Amino acid sequence: MADYGKVTAENLLNNVMETLADTLPKSSSSNLFESSEKSSVSVSLNRLFGRQKPVHRLLGGGQSADVLLWRNTRISGSVLAGATVIWLLFEWLNYHFLTLLCLAVVLSMTALFLWSNAAILINRSPPRMRPIALPKDIFVDAAIALRDHINSFLGFLQEVAIGRDVKTFLAVSAGLWFLAIIGSWCNFLTILYIGFVAAHTLPVLYERYEDQVDSFIYYILDEMKRHYGRFDSTVLRKIPKGPAKKGHKSQ
Repeated sequence: MADYGKVTAENLLNNVMETLADTLPKSSSSNLFESSEKSSVSVSLNRLFGRQKPVHRLLGGGQSADVLLWRNTRISGSVLAGATVIWLLFEWLNYHFLTLLCLAVVLSMTALFLWSNAAILINRSPPRMRPIALPKDIFVDAAIALRDHINSFLGFLQEVAIGRDVKTFLAVSAGLWFLAIIGSWCNFLTILYIGFVAAHTLPVLYERYEDQVDSFIYYILDEMKRHYGRFDSTVLRKIPKGPAKKGHKSQ
């Protein structure tokens, strides 16, 4: 039964990638998917964004990359199943975090209470447990890392807002507008769950179908550049520009 499920999943992934490949034009797809006949230098240049490192190293390596790339299917499946259970409890069954936390604490205390008293009744030593204490360094490091990421993101938005790169400004505005639309469809927990599922599925799919995905993304980028060039020539270049500053002319 497990082999049948594995074969079915592989067939489904193959069908998805074949469908994406069929969407490309025949002329461009023949040039893109025949890259195996070219030299290794040209293949490395055609990688997405000029990437030369493997996907495992880009994800940081170590156990976290192993989980995201499903090196151990049992661990990765358990992590994804646990996240799915948590999302179902909060989103579909309408549980609240405080309710689940209190129930978990009560069940843990009840188990320890019964275990300790049962050990006394059967003339055994009660269980010895270390004091429960949360490590300080983990929370401090997490807070510092979160602060650094937020500051870098805010700095990036500020540079885009005060800069003169119209292309970057339009791309960031479109991305924020797209996130706003997604936020109107679902709540924050669902967005986190979608991102968690994407982090556990997209990297392994990309690693397996690397050439097809790179070719398809480059095709999409070329189409976007073509449409942007048309928009730039018909709209942006017709917008009157202000007079240049004198200091800029002197330079």
